[in-house]
Amino acid sequence: MTDSENEKIKQQFREALDRKNHQHANPTSATAGDSKIHHTHGPADHKREFRRKSG
Repeated sequence: MTDSENEKIKQQFREALDRKNHQHANPTSATAGDSKIHHTHGPADHKREFRRKSG
């Protein structure tokens, strides 16, 4: 390939990468709004108890 062909291909890749990055940089309002996670649970009510089998 000649230098001009290489530069043309590189320019096309740069433009495609710029388009991709701009899509990810501007989130839609649906993802910026309310989250499905409303609250996290706190510590468990009691510590877990392990028992040895007796039989």
